[in-house]
Amino acid sequence: MANHFILGLIHTKRVGLLLKKARESRNMTQEELGQIIDKKRTYISRVENNGSNITLSTLFEIVEKGLGGKVNISIDV
Repeated sequence: MANHFILGLIHTKRVGLLLKKARESRNMTQEELGQIIDKKRTYISRVENNGSNITLSTLFEIVEKGLGGKVNISIDV
């Protein structure tokens, strides 16, 4: 259920930059990543460049399915 919240409070620019660096470190193009997770290259570009909000479920999909990584989220109140 929590996977459907939009990452509005997290700095999406920072998340996008982290995703871009992870993708590039795997020598993967935006097109290749998009094909793996069934998203358009233009969507991947918008996420990486802070032009698109991203849901937690999409973040998990990009990181875990597309990049083979793991998402860890911490909330300190």
